Amino acid sequence: MVAAFVAGFFGVGYPYWQIPYNKVSLPNTLYGLGLVVVGIAAAAARALGKARFLAVIFVVGAAVPAAVLARVAMETTKDPTSHNLWPFEVVIAAIVGLVCSLGGALVGSLPALFSKRTQMRIMRDSFKLSRNGCLES
Repeated sequence: MVAAFVAGFFGVGYPYWQIPYNKVSLPNTLYGLGLVVVGIAAAAARALGKARFLAVIFVVGAAVPAAVLARVAMETTKDPTSHNLWPFEVVIAAIVGLVCSLGGALVGSLPALFSKRTQMRIMRDSFKLSRNGCLES
């Protein structure tokens, strides 16, 4: 899940950090390939790992506000008055990040959902139960 966070952080952060401060307009500047990376990373973390659903949503989704916060930290060291509304920037980025990671986590959960249903169907068909719950021969 750490790899998914890092992929989302740099997937969103690198293009976002290239935009000049006076051209940034959240959430519009976040939209793009970086959020697709967040969704894919969340789907991969859920489908390929044993990560819990909510953990994937919150950890991978936190990559987006972390990238925004990294920019805020770097730019306020140069000009302390540049990000007067930084808490709003972080909240907006958090909402966008959580929505994208939620979508990815849902997609990543589909293989497990279908495999469990398939397993239950096989078990049901192989053991026929009578009306009173006893096995029939």
